[in-house]
Parts: sequence; structure tokens; C-alpha cells
Amino acid sequence: MKKKTLFAGVLGLLMSGALLVAAVPVTASAAEAQTEQTGSGQAAAAAGSAADAAAAGSTAEAVKGSEAATAGSTAETAEAGSSSAKKGYVHDPMENPKAAQDIIVNRAAVYGYSLSPLSTRLKEFVDIIDWTSEKEVAEARDKRIQYYETEEILYQTIETMLDENKSIEEIAREVSKKRNELRLAAYIGDPDGLERVKKSNLDTYGNEEGPTIDYLFEKYGSWEAVLQKALSSNPGMDACLGLYDDYYEFYGIEEKVQLKIKEEAVKTDEATGKKTYTVKKDDNLWKIAETIYGDGTKWNLIYEANKDALDNPGDLRVGMELVIPEAPQKKSDEAAAAAKTE
Repeated sequence: MKKKTLFAGVLGLLMSGALLVAAVPVTASAAEAQTEQTGSGQAAAAAGSAADAAAAGSTAEAVKGSEAATAGSTAETAEAGSSSAKKGYVHDPMENPKAAQDIIVNRAAVYGYSLSPLSTRLKEFVDIIDWTSEKEVAEARDKRIQYYETEEILYQTIETMLDENKSIEEIAREVSKKRNELRLAAYIGDPDGLERVKKSNLDTYGNEEGPTIDYLFEKYGSWEAVLQKALSSNPGMDACLGLYDDYYEFYGIEEKVQLKIKEEAVKTDEATGKKTYTVKKDDNLWKIAETIYGDGTKWNLIYEANKDALDNPGDLRVGMELVIPEAPQKKSDEAAAAAKTE
């Protein structure tokens, strides 16, 4: 498969960070109202057709004619309202925090969702695509599918290595190597394009194959960050393009990676049960809380537990060990746990 450089660049932007935003329902569009009117007109035409047949003296044929005309009207109406038929997902995108932070429910959109104007991660694309346009959405959908054809290989690699209990460093190294290979393979049949990419890689990374693992580690500061950058699924964009169910399993791999990162990041003293985390380059309490608890807003738990070593929340030094307290359970969790013991 030949992947164009422009597309790869655009998709690379899809993975920048974002804030959580609420889903905002959007009212039905004029296009939907027109569809309803069209359906009503077709039904009326069907009824008129039946009446004409009855006037000709053939009651049985009139009934059959009415049923046939009504069936035709229904089919045409369904076709005209095909957008509505495409909106249902087996898995609800709004139940996925990573998707919900970038999208809103939009009944007028082809697949029922459009990018949120408040999205920071995908703000560049909010107005680029008309989410109510079958043509524009179809074009973007095709490009997204092409992109996933190569990304699927990376996800399969990650899945396999996680099952083999490989370390995050081992996985990051292998995935980065494969990513470079896939990017160059996309130019098979285009020798001029391949040479341009190799020259660009050489100028940018000092290596014509692409960014070296040492370059990536230096840039992102940890193997965890290198691997997370390679995980480029975007459930919000997928929901807008009718692909959320198709690639739903990919989103689970990210959760597995996060669990593995947490497992390697937190060390537990077997004698005391005390948990600690070693500060890495570019760490801050918010990022650490996201790694440990899956929620950056819990950074203050770590700060309070380490006040004797920290003058302020920003007083982190590479290599220092932080005590990691257990996050308090939600009341609903506590109630559920109590119910199980009864």
C-alpha cells in the first residue's frame, strides 16, 4: 500500500494531548427535516397510486400496488436517510474518556458525531471536514483505513510482546524499528519519493531509515513516552468516521500498555509493602499521577505523601524516589467491596 507523505503528516497530528470535554447534543439539521418531508411526499404518492388503481375497479391490485409503492417509498426514504442508519455503534464512544474529550453528539453528522470545537488535541481538524457531508467523510474515512492497515502491524507487535511479558524498553525498540520500516515500505514503486524521504530522514535524524531509538529516547525522555507516541489510535476521530467498532480492540491495547508501564514504574518493597516511583526526565506530578492512578488530578496525593522531600510540587529531580500512596476508593467501590464480603 502506498501512503502519501501529506496523509502521514496529518495523521501524526492526531495524537497531541487534549482536555476532557462534555458531549453536547446538537439539534436535527435542515437536511434531516428535508429527508422527513421527502419521505412524507413519497408516502402520499404511494397512497395516490393505490387510489387510482382502486378507481379502475381492481381492489386487489390496488392493495398490492399500495404495498409495492409504499415499500419503494420506504426504501427510497431509507436511502435518503442513510446517515441516520450509520450512526449506531455497538460500543458507545462517549463511554470512552479518550474519545469523549474530542467529540460531540451531532445528529446531522454522517456517523452521529463531529469533532468538538473545544478539542485541543484535534482542534486543527474541527473545521477541515464537513461532518454532515457524505463525500468528505467518505474520503477521510478511506484515508484513515489506509493508515490503520500499517498501524495494525504495530499493534499486533505490541500485543504479542505484552503477552510474552517483554519490557517496555524492548517493546519500544521493536515498535520504533518496525515503524521506520513501514514508512519506507509505503514508497515501494515510487523510487523518487523514497529517495526524498531518505534524504529528509538523513537531514533530520542523521539516519536515512528514520529516527533512531536513541534519538527518540533523548527526545521523549523515557521508554514509556517513546512507546506511547507510537500508539496512534484516535477513538474520537474514528467515531466521527464510522470506524469506532472496527478498531475498538486497538483501544484495549493502550490500556494494557498503561498497566505494563505502571507495573514497571512502581516498585514495591516486599518487607514493608511500601510503593515507590523513580522520577524520570521531564516528569511532573500530574504525569506521574496519570501513570500510577490513570488520573492526573490525583497528583496532590503524591505531593502530600512526599512533602518532607519536596519544597513545592515542582521540586522534582531525576532519580529521586517518591512514595506512592494508595488512592482512596470511591464510595461506590467501597460499597461494592463491602457487599461482596457480606
